[in-house]
Amino acid sequence: MAAATADQLTELFKTAQSAAQKATAVEGAEEDRCVEALQAMRSLRVTTSLLMSTQVGKQLRKLTKHSRPKIRSIAVDILEDWKKVVSSEASSKSKAEGPKSSANASVEKGKVSSKQSNGNSSSKARPLPKSNDATRDKMREVLLEAFQKVPQEAEGQELARANAKDPVQVAVEVENALFSKLESTKVDKKAKYRSIVFNLKDPNNPDLRRRLLLGQISGSQLTTMSAEDMASDQRKAENKQIKDKALFECERGMKQEATTDQFKCGKCGRRECTYFQKQTRSADEPMTTYVTCVNCNNRWKFC
Repeated sequence: MAAATADQLTELFKTAQSAAQKATAVEGAEEDRCVEALQAMRSLRVTTSLLMSTQVGKQLRKLTKHSRPKIRSIAVDILEDWKKVVSSEASSKSKAEGPKSSANASVEKGKVSSKQSNGNSSSKARPLPKSNDATRDKMREVLLEAFQKVPQEAEGQELARANAKDPVQVAVEVENALFSKLESTKVDKKAKYRSIVFNLKDPNNPDLRRRLLLGQISGSQLTTMSAEDMASDQRKAENKQIKDKALFECERGMKQEATTDQFKCGKCGRRECTYFQKQTRSADEPMTTYVTCVNCNNRWKFC
């Protein structure tokens, strides 16, 4: 069996394909020419790399559904032969690289397991210390859950620093600082806890979780932070853009509204709306957004 070249294989297939297209329901010269070309293709010695470079195998599948039985039969036989070649080469390569591949796979698996468990293994190994207050215990659990997400969210040096921290210890320290600070003030502890929990659980706010775990924000500082202060860097940038635009429009004497297509009107279904935000509740709560549909003048609000 002669070794095939890309040009030989491609040329023979083109001949077979052209003849197959002209072959009718009745036996004839074009059918014989197609069969001869296919038989010549079958006599060539192919390799996986040759089949991948020419992509003849994918195109040959069309002939396996040809109306003429002879063409259909030999096309199926060729594909079966080529599948055996690919399978045989893959098996040989696997045996040759087996020990090395297994070692590499073990190393990679070890790296992934290390990354996933680093910083979390110690927190799973020992229980979270409890207080005599259910609200405080719940806060500690939320903090621990948030801190355990940081290794999957951080990168580079921050990932190394996060892995070096003990989430359980930091969760207890932050909660103790929160409790001590709030006890000495007239702030509603439960309301403040709700605001903090909301921001800690926000999947789009990894910055707050990371800064708390790494000590860039202390528990005492957290008690004085507003909802805007606790927002992610991306949210802060978006809020700044909204404020800058509102200030610009205010200076021009325009109505302080922004146009957006992010809100869909529940009345007419259009996405042509204006909106503005206003702080209607306490400073540590999110602002209220007021939306007006430009098309039907429907109005609604949400927090």
